[in-house]
Amino acid sequence: MSHLKHAIAELIERVNEVSPEVKRIEQHLTEKPRSHFIDWLGAQPVFPKMYWQSRDTREEVVALGQLHVFSEAAPAFTILADRQRVWGGRSFDGHTAKNRRCMSAFFFLPKIELIRFDKTWRLAVNLCKEKHLIIKALRQLVCDAPDLAPIGTSIVSMQHIPDKSEWGGMVDDVLNGIEDGQFKKVVLARKTAIDLSDPISPEQLLKASYLHNNHSFHFLMSLSDKHSFVGSTPERLYRRVGSELETEALAGTIGRGSNATQDMQLANWLSSDNKNLNENQYVVDDILQSLAPYSPVIQAETEPRLVRLRQVQHLKRNIQCQLNSGINAVQLLQALQPTAAVAGLPRKEAMAYIERHEPFARGWYAGSIGYIAQDKAEFCVAIRSALLLNDQIQLFAGAGIVPGSVAEHEWQELDKKMSTLLSLISDNPSLGVAS
Repeated sequence: MSHLKHAIAELIERVNEVSPEVKRIEQHLTEKPRSHFIDWLGAQPVFPKMYWQSRDTREEVVALGQLHVFSEAAPAFTILADRQRVWGGRSFDGHTAKNRRCMSAFFFLPKIELIRFDKTWRLAVNLCKEKHLIIKALRQLVCDAPDLAPIGTSIVSMQHIPDKSEWGGMVDDVLNGIEDGQFKKVVLARKTAIDLSDPISPEQLLKASYLHNNHSFHFLMSLSDKHSFVGSTPERLYRRVGSELETEALAGTIGRGSNATQDMQLANWLSSDNKNLNENQYVVDDILQSLAPYSPVIQAETEPRLVRLRQVQHLKRNIQCQLNSGINAVQLLQALQPTAAVAGLPRKEAMAYIERHEPFARGWYAGSIGYIAQDKAEFCVAIRSALLLNDQIQLFAGAGIVPGSVAEHEWQELDKKMSTLLSLISDNPSLGVAS
C-alpha cells in the first residue's frame, strides 16, 4: 500500500469517528507523495479542482470538490472555520452587460486538499453533516498518478482579436483620449484563439509552464473537463497575514536579450526609460490611493527593481502597510482589483473605454486568483493566462497605453508576453503573421 493510500484510509477512519462540531481534519504525511502535484491533479475525477503554487514556491496546493460554492467573496468569508480556505477568484468583467455568461466571482470550500509547505505534506478534509459525502470523495481519489505526457501538438490556426490593424486604431484612439485629458493610461488587451492538431489537457499546459517559467504564481482552475483557466503570472495582487499587507506595482516591460550583454542593455534601457517609469508610477499612485482608507501609513519603494522572467523583463515596486483594525480580505479585493496595471487610470474611465471598445470579453483574464482564510489571504493577478474551452485554447495579453506608446512596439510586447505560454505549445508559433 502506498503511503498516500494509507493516509487516506486513516483519514476515512478519523472522519467516521469525529464529533459534529469539528469542521476540518488534517492528516500529516511522513513521506513525499510519489506523484508530482500536477500529475496527481490531472488524474483526479472530482470537480471543481484547483492548483496553486505561491510565487516563492514555498506552498503548493491541490483543492478538490465543492462543499460550498459562492458567487461572491463576502459570503464565502463568513463561513470559514479555523484553518479553512476558500479558493477561486474574481473575473475582470463577468456578469456585466458585455459578459453575462461569465461569473463575477467563483469561490469554493473544497472537500479535499493536498498541501505542501516547504518540505512538509498533509492531506486535509473540510467537513459537513453528511460525512458520507466526504468519505465518498476520499475513496474516489487516485493515489499514484502516471506522469503527464509532454505536450505533443502543433498549431493549425491562430486568430488575433483585435487584429493588428484594429489594434493600431485603438492605440491611436486612446492616445488621443490621453491628449484630451480623458485618461492617463488605458490597458488594451488581445485575445488569440488557437486551434491545435491534437488537444492538450490543462494540466499538460500547466506542468510545462511550471517547469519553464520561474518567479511566478502557477494556477489552474477547472470548473469541468471542458472549462479550465490556467496561468503563470509574475504579479501579486496582494498578500495579507494578520494586519500586514504586501502588494506591488508591476508595470513597464521589455523583452529578454539573446545573450547576457544584450539582456543587460535592454534592462538598463528599461530602468531609465521615462515612458515605462511613468507607467510604473501610475500604478503605484493608484494603489496608494486605493489603500489610503484602510491604512494610516503606506510604504512604497522609491526606486523600481528589475524582474527578469523567461521572455520579458519588468519594473516592480513593492508596497507594504499595516491595516486598520477590522479590515478583511473581501474589502481589500474590492479596493485593489483591477489595478492600473491591467485596467488604467482613472480606473472608472479606463474600464468604461475597455468595455465599449475592446472587441472581446476578458472573463477571468486580468481578474484575480487565490484564496481567503480567516487570518490570511493571497491573490495573484491573472495575466499570462489561457482559457481552455472545449478543444480550443484562448491566450491573453495586455499592454498599457500611455504618452509615448507606439502601436507597433506595444503589439510586439503582446507577442512577448503571450509567448510565456505559447512557446510551450509550439517552438515557432509565428505570432507576428497571424491575422
